[in-house]
Amino acid sequence: MTNEFVLEAITREFPEAVISHYEPYGMLTLEIKKEDIKKVIHYLRDSSLEINFLTDICGIHYPENTEKELGVIYHLHNMVTNFRIRLKTFMPKENAEVDSMTELYAGANWMERETFDFFGIKFKGHPELRVILNDPELGYHPMLKEYQLEDGTRADKDDKMFGR
Repeated sequence: MTNEFVLEAITREFPEAVISHYEPYGMLTLEIKKEDIKKVIHYLRDSSLEINFLTDICGIHYPENTEKELGVIYHLHNMVTNFRIRLKTFMPKENAEVDSMTELYAGANWMERETFDFFGIKFKGHPELRVILNDPELGYHPMLKEYQLEDGTRADKDDKMFGR
């Protein structure tokens, strides 16, 4: 199974779903419309492509891009042919919500909770979406790039000591 074969199968089945595609380090990576991501993953799992293992779900934050500020990345794997694919979908921060994959993959449950916990992305249809790693009363999502890395009020820090 090749990247070209899988890309052609997906674009044939979902001609409007694929926004872009590229192959960093040889891995087929597709950007998929948010409303089509579940259909595409369902197709990859149940078609003859048999990409049936969900390796990972994670979030990403691009604060400078308001239309595609938050994203969800899915890594999928065909265990028989050792074919891997990466799917990305992006959304504005105001409506950060995407369909849950827990109906397709039981392992998506914890990964979606973690992504919600750290990025604030909601997963529609998740059986129990709640904070699992951070303090439930934290009040923010720590992986969002909205906070200074260092405390600007500290007088005991000299940037020259850190090579800056």
